[in-house]
Amino acid sequence: MSKNIVLCGVGGQGTILASKLISAAAMAQGLPVKSAETIGMAQRGGSVFSHIRIGEDAVCPMIAKGTADIILGFEPGETVRMLPYLRQGGLVVVSKRAVMPVTAALSGSNYNGEKMVTYLRSVVERIMVVDTDKACHELGSAKIVNLLLLGAAAASGELGLSVEDIRQAVIDRVPPKFHQLNFSALDYAANLK
Repeated sequence: MSKNIVLCGVGGQGTILASKLISAAAMAQGLPVKSAETIGMAQRGGSVFSHIRIGEDAVCPMIAKGTADIILGFEPGETVRMLPYLRQGGLVVVSKRAVMPVTAALSGSNYNGEKMVTYLRSVVERIMVVDTDKACHELGSAKIVNLLLLGAAAASGELGLSVEDIRQAVIDRVPPKFHQLNFSALDYAANLK
């Protein structure tokens, strides 16, 4: 198996934890993993992205443009920014929830995440839009967007890791008091149509 995965969002959404869970799940399967993350802006609500390459042909962590098998987009505008990395026929799994970028908030401009989702639907042939606000409300926590997207990606088959692989990574990497909530998010996402 060889997979190129891009994760993108803004600081505070759990993008880096999701990256670590994917890497841990792949390594638990005995697969070589290379990853790179931008975390400098994470504390300020700025752009955060990770590149993960899984497989024997992953000689460096950075993904070339046009070669990502899947983009996990925690924020629609950030997902649009990362589209050049997606390969033809690749899958985008994106949260419907927009987070106004710091630069837009400071400049007073208005940012409409729904326009970004509409754009993504018009240019990406394989896309799964996850209503994370609805899911977070139903599950009682806003801190599970990352597991919702991971669950949806794993259930799609494009991630190359199963929902159970991600569940085991949660057991290995997340404090036990958060296990049940994360498992609920995985199960919820795995059953999305």
